Amino acid sequence: MKSLSRVLGRITLLMHWIGGVFLIGMMFSTLLDVITRGLFSLTDGALDWTFIGGVELVKYCLLFTVLFILPHSVSRSQVIVDLFTDHFSDRKKNLFEAFYLLCFAFLGGAMSYSFFHLIDEAAMSYETTQDLLIPMTYFYSVATFATAMLCISAAMGAIELIFNRKQSA
Repeated sequence: MKSLSRVLGRITLLMHWIGGVFLIGMMFSTLLDVITRGLFSLTDGALDWTFIGGVELVKYCLLFTVLFILPHSVSRSQVIVDLFTDHFSDRKKNLFEAFYLLCFAFLGGAMSYSFFHLIDEAAMSYETTQDLLIPMTYFYSVATFATAMLCISAAMGAIELIFNRKQSA
């Protein structure tokens, strides 16, 4: 169980870093789009370096940023309000956190299931993005993987809290 947890931790950490790359890509895409549109406006259209698909790039980078960062962060960044749980035992606090993680596991599983079925639908209809004309099957496939990892990561965190009696922070 520990080796599986360690491997999962490394995979989700790599996904976390990739999510950071998507965040930086989103920032540069937005910055470049704003600069080129500003140049277009300042030159009254004489200098047209604007590019098609900037909004799509930002949209999909945002999606992948969130989906790739969640699996690593879901069990590590919980805020515990001591006002409500101060009188609870450590075991009860762990059970509450495990329930919370199981809800995330359910959410990740449901999203993964939905994205998985969207892959076939997009393939059958040849669905592409509006501006860049990238097949949507690529996006749905990556989103399926990321949400499945969210499901697995949250479920593993909950199992560790329930059965290994991991101490709450």
